[in-house]
Amino acid sequence: MNVRIIPTTLIVLLLILQAQLWFGRGSVPNVSRMVSQLDAQKKKNEQAQLNNNRLVAEVRDLKEGLEMVEEKARMELGMVKPNEIYVQFTKK
Repeated sequence: MNVRIIPTTLIVLLLILQAQLWFGRGSVPNVSRMVSQLDAQKKKNEQAQLNNNRLVAEVRDLKEGLEMVEEKARMELGMVKPNEIYVQFTKK
């Protein structure tokens, strides 16, 4: 009778460990899902960092010189200097 208790106990422990591996908190599917979420978040972070770098460069340019301000005013707002004539060409 004692001979069967040890293998039965080991099999039960093995089944519990397998259940934890496949269905528990640190299970293979759960870890796989978290890894894919982490990869997606890393891509979002990289894109946000690129946007931040671009904005930092733009702010630096705006602080350092008026040329950028003038260029933005001309391009985005269509502003011209006094005694200046604005001519627009369209490509067909």
